[in-house]
This record gives sequence, C-alpha cells and structure tokens, in this order.
Amino acid sequence: MNNPPQVREKRAIVHRMVMDKHICPWGLRTVHLLKTQGFKVEDRWLTTRQETDAFKAKHDVKTTPQTFIDGERVGGYDDLRRFFGKPVKDPDATSYKPVIAIFGMGALLALAVSWLVSGQLLTVLTIELFISISMCLLAMQKLQDVSGFATMFLGYDLLAQRWVPYAYLYPFGEGLAGVLMTAHALDWLSVPIALFIGGVGAVSVFYAVYIQKRELKCACVGGGSNVPLGFVSLTENVMMFAMGVRMLIG
Repeated sequence: MNNPPQVREKRAIVHRMVMDKHICPWGLRTVHLLKTQGFKVEDRWLTTRQETDAFKAKHDVKTTPQTFIDGERVGGYDDLRRFFGKPVKDPDATSYKPVIAIFGMGALLALAVSWLVSGQLLTVLTIELFISISMCLLAMQKLQDVSGFATMFLGYDLLAQRWVPYAYLYPFGEGLAGVLMTAHALDWLSVPIALFIGGVGAVSVFYAVYIQKRELKCACVGGGSNVPLGFVSLTENVMMFAMGVRMLIG
C-alpha cells in the first residue's frame, strides 16, 4: 500500500511595524491576506524606529511590511497581491465608486424617510427626497475641502472662470438648497438657487465635455476625486435644475 504524498505546508515570513503608538495597517492586511491564501505566517515585529530603519537598510527597501516566501522577498502589500494574481488599485485611475456610494445612500435615505412619513416606499416624495438628499450629500463632500473643490471646479465652470468667488460659494448654495428642499421650506430661496447653479452647471459641463471634448476630473464629489467629468456631473446639475422646476410649479 502506497503512502499518500505529503502536502508541503505553505509558510511565509512577514516583517511589519508594531510599536506602542503605531501599528501598521498594511502589515495587518498582509498577514490577513497570507492566511486567507492558506499560509502559516511567521509574524516578525519591528518594534522601534531604529529597528525598522535597520531592516530597510539591510534589505534595501523603502517601506514595510515586507513578505518573504521560500526565502525570496515578495515585497510589500501591493506586491503580495500581484504575487497571488489579485488586482491592485491604481491611485490615478478614474472611478465612479464615490458617486455610486453617494447616490446609493441618497436613494436609501429617501426610501426610509418616505416610509416614515407616508408608510409607502415609492412615491413622488421619494423622488424629491432622493434629489434633495443627494444634493446635501454631494455638498458635504465638497465642503470637506472647499479650496480643493474650487480648484477643480475652475477648470470647467463658465461662471467661476469669470468670477472666481462663485467656485467657493457653490457648495454652500448646493447644501442650503438641498436642506431647504428636503424640508420643503423657504421655496422662494431654494428654488432660485437650484435653478441658477443647476442651469449654469449643466451648460458648463455640456460645453466642456461634449463641445470642447475635454478630459477633466469632476469636482462633483470634492476636490480629491478621480470621477471623470461627464454624464455624472451633468446628471447632478440636471437633477438640481429639475428639482427647482418641480418646486416652482408645485
């Protein structure tokens, strides 16, 4: 009777920073990734800055954690993901995830409020709430870094290019209109704001994207986003304008 072949245990060594006031999050992710791939991890801690610097100098690396498999250095967390054939995020790549998250949460909040107020999920109120709440969420993103938003916004907004302070006022106007429209209060103030900034914004985006055919990043979710300027930003402004019209005609 033949003995079954013994399966070799997969082992890895990880050097990562674990200090009193700092535990490297990428080190934790590295150890977790290795364990999910069936590796037994020898977890070696770098507990001081001097120890960390000495390790980097010895192996000629600039960062930790560092993973070693079968005596060969694989590298940092991203290198380990590539080693296992997993995708690695490109920090410069365009992404619609921020917009999907905002509109998704806006839709869920609109459904929740509609259910609370009327006992129904899908009503005209639900659509109105979705737009106004989304305006608030988008404004909140911009207000986290007004200067960063303004810098990106100046790249394509026609009014802001002629009057720079408008770029700094825009997120406050969007947020104010969104809050008032959610409450159905002070229509005399919220409606003109929504019509104005929504109309100017829609024209500006359409001109930049579809007439000039420029490839720009959208400032719709703040100054640090990689959302491409185009359909999403146009939709934001059209929704705002449409909400203004809806409130105007009652």
